[in-house]
Order: sequence, then structure tokens, then C-alpha cells
Amino acid sequence: MNYPKVLILNQPFNNVSGGGITLSNLFKGWKKDHLAAVCLGNLFNEKTQLDICDKYYQLGHKEHVWNFPLNLMKRKYPSGPLKIDRKKKNVETIKKSPLRVTLLNEYINPALNWLGVLNWASSIQLSPELKEWLTEFNPDVIYAQAQRREAVVFCTLVQRYLKKPMVFHMMDDWIEVLPGYGLMGGYWHKVVDKEFREMLSTCDRHFSISEPMALAYRERYGYTFSTYHNPIELEFWSKSQRNSYDFGDKIQILYAGRMGLGIQSSLETMAKCLDELNKELKTPVELVLQVGKRPEWVDKYNCIVHRGFVPYEELPDRFSEADFLFLPYDFTPSANAFIKYSMPTKASEYMICGTPVLVFAPEDTALVTYAQDHQWAQVVTKNEVQALRDGLMELINNKEMRQRISEAAIKLAEERHDANKVRKQFKEELSELGALENKVNQA
Repeated sequence: MNYPKVLILNQPFNNVSGGGITLSNLFKGWKKDHLAAVCLGNLFNEKTQLDICDKYYQLGHKEHVWNFPLNLMKRKYPSGPLKIDRKKKNVETIKKSPLRVTLLNEYINPALNWLGVLNWASSIQLSPELKEWLTEFNPDVIYAQAQRREAVVFCTLVQRYLKKPMVFHMMDDWIEVLPGYGLMGGYWHKVVDKEFREMLSTCDRHFSISEPMALAYRERYGYTFSTYHNPIELEFWSKSQRNSYDFGDKIQILYAGRMGLGIQSSLETMAKCLDELNKELKTPVELVLQVGKRPEWVDKYNCIVHRGFVPYEELPDRFSEADFLFLPYDFTPSANAFIKYSMPTKASEYMICGTPVLVFAPEDTALVTYAQDHQWAQVVTKNEVQALRDGLMELINNKEMRQRISEAAIKLAEERHDANKVRKQFKEELSELGALENKVNQA
């Protein structure tokens, strides 16, 4: 099967963000010289991967134009092909001032967003240099992701310039968060919704991150969405697969991942639950937080162990060593709107390792629907210590249940998330578009 030349918009390859991990796993094994990516400068960092794709164009001041006075405060990224340090095998990025980053991310941007002026403050355009770079690469297919308004507009601009088949892949339902954000949230929701629909109309294929998203989007936007969630390398993730469901001298619950405020609240609910249980249980239960920075609130609890991030290669061992894997969501209304149709990147990784999974999330999320429909996890949907305690105790007291949900998770991962199967289908869809484009050009 031929590999079409694919131009990727708005998402670099990496192993830290959901979009970057999914992108990397979908395109792994692709011909390297048949891939190129265009992204804003702030998305590139030391985690940007070069093993799958090393042809990047950085959208800088020639494409992303800030109006006065923000042009005086915002970082001025250079436009053009991204510089790569061949010796260190990483991208050359601008060193950022921690103070400046803090001021922008925690004070200036939220304030401007709340006032409803941030979307007015900048514009995106195709510079002559970018047009030349795009024309030279001459892709067969465009693959795009977008998490903000300017990215949506950029997708439309590129597709109309190149006039190539485009595939759009939605990760989170971020557009539905806009109405409740800021003084002009309702206005910007209408604007972005119109621009998003316009962008979808230029696409030849539409991809979603979950089946509930595909169903909801078909009704909302009128297009059929194929579902592509993060695929996994079965051999890598199952190499330490757990096959015993007995406990040792302690019960270990592992959480590995990001630490937003809402997630921290759910983790603290688990900590409260465990501190209560440890007063009654003979076998102590501990919550291991495998996260970057140790949260300050953990000092209030005796059950928490902070581990810090571990190398990617060690994750299968760490996941299978735990007695339970904890998959919490944020229960705040705004977060629920954002994640309602999302699917955590780590969900498929958790499934294959053989360790029982405990999902703690709102009832109307795609994650809960997927877990309940296929019985691959214990699910708690009430944001209460007692509800979480009841769900956890059912797992602790029922070895047969632990084994049953773990075996169901492994089977589902093998059937639906095997990278070899998913990549084959993904490649076929893009290849069909590429073949059609070539026929049109030859006619």
C-alpha cells in the first residue's frame, strides 16, 4: 500500500499531550519524507518528536499577527522551517522567561479571555514564505486537529489554498465550553460555531475521538465521523501484563497523568476515602501519584506516595505492579462540557496491562459509557467520598470481579485498540483520499 504525503496542521508529534500521543501512534511506521507538520511556535518544545516526522514549519510573527498593545507583550516567534539540533536530536526552541509565562498564562490571557477580547487581539494568515513551503511539500492529504478558534480558521485557509482533501480529527468538545466563559462567551460561541461548520464543510473525512462524540456530532453537524482513539502497541504494553489478582502486604492504587485543578479535587476525594478506610482495614491502602510536581495538599493525608514521572519505557511495569489503576475526571460543569465526549489517552494503555481499573467520572461522559457498555472497569459516577468508598470496597472484597473486569479490558484492547489494526484502517482511509486526489490531477 502506498503512503500518501500528509500535511499535519496544529499538532506536533510528542508523547506528552493527548493529541500528540494519538498522532504519533496513528502515523508510526509512515514514510518519514511523506509527513510534514505546521504548528504555532508555542507548541514546540523539548518533547517534540523527530523520529516519525522532522519536517516542521513554525507559525511565527509573519502568520500569527498580534494587534497593539499585545504585540508588545506576546513572544515573537520566528516564522519558517523549524531548526533542528541534529546532534542532540531535538528541536531548537526559544528559551522562555518563567515570569513572563506566569504573567501571561495566569493573569493576562485569562483576563483578556474573560473580557472577550483575546479572539479579537490576533489574526492568522498565510505568509508568502508559508505558501511557498506548502507548495513545495505538495501533500496528497491534509490531516488537522484544532483546539482553538485561530486553529480552525487556519485549517480553512490552508485547505482553500492547497485545494487538497482534508481530514479533521476532533479530540475534545471545546467549542461547547465557550458559552459559559467570559462576558462575551455567547457571542464567541456563535462565531466559532459558524467558523467550525465552515471548516467541516471543506473536509472530505471527519474523525472523532470516541463513539459518543461521533453520534453527537452527526446529529449536531450532519456529518459521519469515524472514531479513532489512541491505538496501542500490544507487545509493548502487555509485556508485563498482570495475571494475579491477590494483594500483598499493602494495596496500591496508582494515578499517572496530568494534574489540573479538577483532577486534583477528584484525587483528594480518593485521599479522603483512603484515610478513612485505613482506620478500618487490616491491609493498608496507598495512593501513588505518578505526576510531575508534588501537590501541596498531599501533606494533609497519610495515604499518599508521590513518585514523579518515570521513563515511558517503564510505564507497562509500573501499571502492572499496581493493584488498581485510578482514572478520575474533573466534575466541575465547565470541565464536564469539555470532556463529555473525550476519551483519555491512557484508557487503552490501562486496559491492556491487566490491572483492574477504577473510573471516577460524571455519568454522562464518553468514558463512563464506554466502561459500562463493555464492563472493563469499576465505575463510580457520584462525586462523593462515600460513593467512591463503596465502589472501591466492592473491588477490594471481590477477587472474581477484579479478574472479570481486567480480562474484559484486555480483550477489548486487543479487539479495538491494537495499533496494527487501527493504523491499517487509518492508512486505508487516507490512502483512498490520496488516490482520488491523484486521479483528479491526472485527469
